[in-house]
Amino acid sequence: MRVRFKKIFTLFRSRFSRQKKGVRLPAELLSFSRIIDFPISQPHIFLEALRHRSILQLVSPSTQTFSNERLEFLGDSILNLIVGEYLYHQNPNDEEGELTVQRSRLVNKKALTIYAKQIRLYDFLKVNPSLMINAERGLDTIVADAFEAVIAAIYLDGGYEKAKKFVILQMQEAMKRGTLETTDANYKSQLLEFSQAQNRGIPTYSVISEEGPDHDRMFTIGVMLNAQTLGTGRGKSKKVAEQNAAEDALKKITSNEIELKSSS
Repeated sequence: MRVRFKKIFTLFRSRFSRQKKGVRLPAELLSFSRIIDFPISQPHIFLEALRHRSILQLVSPSTQTFSNERLEFLGDSILNLIVGEYLYHQNPNDEEGELTVQRSRLVNKKALTIYAKQIRLYDFLKVNPSLMINAERGLDTIVADAFEAVIAAIYLDGGYEKAKKFVILQMQEAMKRGTLETTDANYKSQLLEFSQAQNRGIPTYSVISEEGPDHDRMFTIGVMLNAQTLGTGRGKSKKVAEQNAAEDALKKITSNEIELKSSS
């Protein structure tokens, strides 16, 4: 009886393996599979991961089609776990605060954009062409979010270890190329130090606008010094938007685009 069950199980497993190996992929997905070095066996997950919400405007309402936002949500959690685990083992003497700073450097939008470019992610994204009118800055957010969605797709299709291998490979490749910043850029601290060194007071930050649903908010924040607006920034959290506003202010100050007013 055991022998017969073993034979049936072996037959089932071999058939299942053949089905996975024999999955027919669309040409573009086949190319993407080769670039990320992952054998895709559930193409529908990856098609969703590569579908930006803007493309849904071109799809019939009767068609149940989803954007990559849910996968992005999952991928963000998986990414933080992978990078956190990686840093924990790589830096056994670092304190929690140091590890947090290092992780933020490896998972912020700039880093994700770098990883996305390494796998030519934008070439495979399905995006509404009209979105290209307001291109450039928005593209970084789109590819960064899509990269997280791809992480989730690999996790769902191949498991945690496959997703971990993919993420670490992209991080190490970016470090090897020197495209990933090796220091944490705290623009708020830099702006504060600069303003105090110039005896101009302390910069203040205020919310200009909030857009989007609760699960996907986008904040626009302005930074002011002595009633003078120095810069603005956008981000999915107030902290990120404040950093971007401070960075914008520093660029304008150092390029002499604006002249600081006196605190008196």
